[in-house]
Amino acid sequence: MITHVVLLRIRRDVSQAKVDAVFAALADLRTRIPGLLSFSGGAYTSPEGLNRGFTHGFVMTFEDAASRDAYLPHPDHEMVKAIVLNVLDGGVDGVVAFDYAS
Repeated sequence: MITHVVLLRIRRDVSQAKVDAVFAALADLRTRIPGLLSFSGGAYTSPEGLNRGFTHGFVMTFEDAASRDAYLPHPDHEMVKAIVLNVLDGGVDGVVAFDYAS
């Protein structure tokens, strides 16, 4: 299994409704991407304050590396990726992605 962890720094001027729509679009990928097993995500809530400006995050699990690799160029992922990039503070500088095998 592959765990895909993504941290986002969403701009302060983005409405909660728009943030909700972004996360709904991400969650909907489960129904359109073969091998995408789970999705969870939301706003940073820890009192530790170690988020370094990242405001939201999500985790996806994939059946295997081949499923994750097929997801990356998938047209539905590319569409949602464009939506996500549009709300980020700093564009691609406002995202960190980290995958690991489990």
